[in-house]
Amino acid sequence: MKPREDRVPVHHDDSWGPLPSRPAYSLLIRFVLTVLLLPLWWALIVVIFLGFIAFGIVAEILTVIPGFEKGFLGLIDKFGDSVKMWPAWCVTLPELRHEGDAAFYRARVDKRIASWTAKELAAQKAKKAPPPGPHDIPVREYRGVGAGYVVEAARARDWELSHDRHSDPLRVVRLRRLPVTY
Repeated sequence: MKPREDRVPVHHDDSWGPLPSRPAYSLLIRFVLTVLLLPLWWALIVVIFLGFIAFGIVAEILTVIPGFEKGFLGLIDKFGDSVKMWPAWCVTLPELRHEGDAAFYRARVDKRIASWTAKELAAQKAKKAPPPGPHDIPVREYRGVGAGYVVEAARARDWELSHDRHSDPLRVVRLRRLPVTY
């Protein structure tokens, strides 16, 4: 049986395939909530970040306590890793307009991987360290084509799934560049 063009099989698990299209009314409600709540979300992130900075300035005297600075920087890193600028609940206008359009999502994935590949090759050509990885592609980028397509498109450009940070095909695909051999 020949695989459909918009669904490239990589794994036998259906979670690596395209996600089902969401109902239009649900997307419209989420889009309206995104327009109303996302600016408040970003303002909250900025306020919390400024609070970290203010506390850091005042807490400079506490750096005499062993481990305080390391713990504070670890807290900031954990905050940065757990808070997303584009939360999973938001729906952007392109997502609203192109829900279920495999060609749109294919182009998004290809563009993102091509951008990372260009950066990696530019760093390699300049004999500099490549951008740090692994590189994450969130589900909002590949919803219509599935995580399996992301892996296939990445393999075509010498990328593979990250081994140190595992992917969850229903949330994020984490890629790393294959080592360069001379």
